[in-house]
This record gives sequence, structure tokens and C-alpha cells, in this order.
Amino acid sequence: QVQFVESGGGLVHPGGSLILSCKASSNIFNLINMAWYRQAPGKQRELVASITTPYDMDYIDSVKGRFTISRDNVKNILWLQMNSLKPEDSGVYYCNRPYQNFPWGQGTLVNVSS
Repeated sequence: QVQFVESGGGLVHPGGSLILSCKASSNIFNLINMAWYRQAPGKQRELVASITTPYDMDYIDSVKGRFTISRDNVKNILWLQMNSLKPEDSGVYYCNRPYQNFPWGQGTLVNVSS
């Protein structure tokens, strides 16, 4: 099993930036693909960005050019750099393995609002 602890969320104005972090408690982190998900109020959780090992990245169209996913396989950390944030980016952000999910962490709340 793998456990995840997400952090870095907060309140930011439209156009602002945030960096999210995800710490994984497992020595298999370097062997698994990883992803960031988000869940807006009243909506289903959606996969936003993914990264393989090694480092092929993929993004949903609405965040391409604004978000960057990266990972440190030594420290077992996943990041999401988010720039030019929009109100529709608001939600709780989670990290996990794509599709074959491990138990979910508590997530970190991102609120983009003026």
C-alpha cells in the first residue's frame, strides 16, 4: 500500500500561481505512474495531469501550458506547478496512481477567487 499527503493549496487570485506537493510513503514510488486529480464542489473527481516513470507527462486540455507535473523519485515527492490560475481550477487536489488508485489522501484545497 501507498499513502499520500498533499499540501500547498490555498486562496489565490485569478492569474496567480501555486505549487502543490504530494509526499508518498512507499519505496515503490519510483516504480509507479502518478497523477494529480481534482474535485470541484458538486462534480466528479477528474484526472488533471499524469507522469510516468520515466518522465512522460500528459495533461487535460484545460490546463495545458499552465500546469506542470514533476516528480522526485529519491524523495518520493510529486509536484504540480500551477500558473495563470482560473476560478474553474478551484477544487480539492489529490495525488494517486492513475486509474488503479491506492487509498486517497486528504487532498489540498485550491480556491481561485477575486
